This record gives sequence, C-alpha cells and structure tokens, in this order.
Amino acid sequence: MNKSSRGVMTFKGGIHPAGNGKELSAGKPTQTAPLLAKYVVPVAENAGKPPVPVVKKGDLVRKYQLLAEPSGFVSAALHAPTSGEVTGIIEVPGSMGVPVTAVEITADGLDQGEAPFEPLSDWRDTDPARLLERVGEAGLVGMGGASFPTRVKLSPPPDKPIDTLILNGAECEPYLTADHRLMLENPERVLTGAAIIGRILNVRRLFIGVEINKRDAIDALTQLAGGYGVQVVPLAVQYPQGSEKQLIKAITGREVPSGGLPMDARTVVQNVGTAAALADAVTLGIPLVERIVTVTGAVVNPGNWKLKIGTPVIEAVKFAGGVTGEIGKLILGGPMMGFAQRSYEVPVAKNTSGILLLPEDEALNYGSGGCIRCGRCVQGCPMHLMSCALATAIESERYDLAEANHVMDCLECGSCAYVCPARRPLVQHLRRGKAEIRKRRTAVKK
Repeated sequence: MNKSSRGVMTFKGGIHPAGNGKELSAGKPTQTAPLLAKYVVPVAENAGKPPVPVVKKGDLVRKYQLLAEPSGFVSAALHAPTSGEVTGIIEVPGSMGVPVTAVEITADGLDQGEAPFEPLSDWRDTDPARLLERVGEAGLVGMGGASFPTRVKLSPPPDKPIDTLILNGAECEPYLTADHRLMLENPERVLTGAAIIGRILNVRRLFIGVEINKRDAIDALTQLAGGYGVQVVPLAVQYPQGSEKQLIKAITGREVPSGGLPMDARTVVQNVGTAAALADAVTLGIPLVERIVTVTGAVVNPGNWKLKIGTPVIEAVKFAGGVTGEIGKLILGGPMMGFAQRSYEVPVAKNTSGILLLPEDEALNYGSGGCIRCGRCVQGCPMHLMSCALATAIESERYDLAEANHVMDCLECGSCAYVCPARRPLVQHLRRGKAEIRKRRTAVKK
C-alpha cells in the first residue's frame, strides 16, 4: 500500500479542490422523495447497447416490472420505478445534451409491486453463477458514473484471474455526499454486497476505500466489516482518489498498465452504491429502480434524497426547496467530472450521483488562450500525462502525436483544467482527441 505523510493510503499526483462544498449536505440524513405524478425513465441507462422496450403506450405496469430487456451482452435491463400507466414512449432531454428515448409512466399513486425475483437469503451457499445471473436480471450498472453493466464487469475472461475486490467509497468529488450517507446509514447493505461480489469472483481480498473526511462512515463500516471478511482502508483526501487506477495503486500498490483495465492488475473495483443495490437484488429480489442523489449548491435546503429513476431534475430541485440566487451551471454529478445541462427536464438515471446548481460566482468560464508553460497541469495529472502538450497537439489536429503520448490514458478527471491559470479547456481538448482516435481506430477495423 502507498502511504502519505499522514499515514493514510494515497497516490502520486492529483489536486486538493478548495472549499469542496460537502459541508452543505454531509450531515443531512437521506430523505425519501414523495411520489410524483409522472416519471420519465430513460431507456439507455447503461454503457453499451441500450435495452429494448417491452412495453407500449396504454400498458399498465407494476412497480419493479420489466420495461426494457437487454439487447446484447453489454446491456442492462430496465424496470418500472412505480406502478401506473405507460402514457408514451417519448423523447426527453438527455444528460449528454441530445434527446433520448424514455418510457413515460403516469403514476397511479399506489406505488405497488412485488419483488419480481426470489430472494436468495442463503447467498453464502448459492452457486456463484446464479448470483451473477441475478445481477443481470436486476439491471445493475456502475452507479459511480460510468454505468457499465455490473454483470459484465463481474465476468472477467479466464485469462484475467482476479484476486482482489475494492469497493470505492472515496467519493472524492466536491459537493457529493450520497455515498457518504449510504455507508453511514446502511453499512450492512454495502458490506453484504461486497461479500456477495467476493463470492461471485471467488476472491478473499476485499477492501473498501474511504477518504478520511468521512470518519463516521469509516467507523460504521469498521464495526461490522470483520463479519464479512472486508477490510476498511482510510484514504487521504485527494482528488481523484476514487478513480479506479488511483484506488488500486493506493490500496494494493499495483499499477494498471497503459491502455489496460483494472482486471490487468487482478482487481475489480465497484462503487459502494452498486454493492448496496446488488445486496438488495440478491437478498430482497428487487431490481435497481431508485438511488440516493445529492441535491446541492444554490438550493434552499441542500441534502441527500432517495429518488426514483426517471425523476425530472426540476422536481428534485423542488424537493430541496428551489433555487437561491443566480445559477451559473446546472450539473449532473460533481463539478469536476459531471456534465453541465441545458434543461431542468433531464431525468435522474441509475448513474446520477448528484444534482449540483453551481452559483454564478463559482462557475468559471474557460477560454482558448495559449498555454503559458507553467507545468501545473503536469504536476496535477494523476496519470502523469503532459496535458498541455497533448491539448496543443489536438488543437493542431495532430491526433497521431496525442495517441503516441498516451492521451487514451486520460481519466478526464479535470485536474489539469482546475489548476490551469490560463483557464484553457484542457479536458474538452483531450476528450475530443480521444473521440477522434476512437473513430479512426473503428474506421481501420472496418
């Protein structure tokens, strides 16, 4: 393990965002949102192929009923967040700035539905293949933001043996506290999920990494962790501590090779929210239809809410008392890796960790001025990339140079842009370069 000067686990590089905003909601217990009259559930809520709707306008659905079935191996099932009538398969604003297909459900006010799967209360003796099947049935995806289908992530190829599981409880993004409240309020769900994943992967090294600014959550987990064979690892407060490669380095000392995946370091990393949802799917037989979301920033009552999938953002803002002052940006996720939104009608999805209304005076504008060669982006990059040189190459459309200098290893964490005194849009440049390189690689394959 890699220790900092304070004796806690960490990695080299990264930054320390000032005034991280967590104090607005960290002490607020999770509240369950009241039932809405209508939900719009995006169909494409997973990385890979979107599922295919199996309902149509006019259908009556029960809570937990299947709305869309997987369309391939890298796809995830979608279920109804409440009972009611399907009043349309419509287009709604998407979190990535383009319209997306959604199932519109007008709630009947009863919120009724039975668990669709048989609870596997004897999971310690259940065949791992059956547990993995349940993960797929429940439509689980990575809830930290990537939304990669969990069933696929827990199915490493035979030539990639896994010996370590790490649950990501770092929650290093400023403002976000949803994972913090989950670990503090429901540690047994998180630990049960860790143990079940350990059984699926057949590993005995189980860790949960938690930043030390969540001491109460560390204590809550530690009290129970021994009974589940899990070790709680305190981590330094350092962004992006929760990134998979940095988490693996901090806890195990292993390096994920350039261009590689965590499985190349014999490790699987899962978000604590995913682990808790997995525990529910196995022990209770229910699919993923709701999650904890931090609603914070320039709102009257910042806090953490248990929201149903398909909740329009505008309704979540109302739960928090509405806006205060001038809003500079509406962001889904955190300010470092989240995405700014054009509309308050964007719905909550399985990977929505936060809804941030950034005040006008905190929403920085980036320009396209020249690099001043200060080197701060290089010092802050957790992947030790020459972000300034990569951005310059991409601006000049020298994608070959960017690829040769490992731009594909960029995490898009935003550390470089955060420390850049010239306010260059470095993340946007690097993201554009990666997209262009992927397009060219696809063209070559074809």
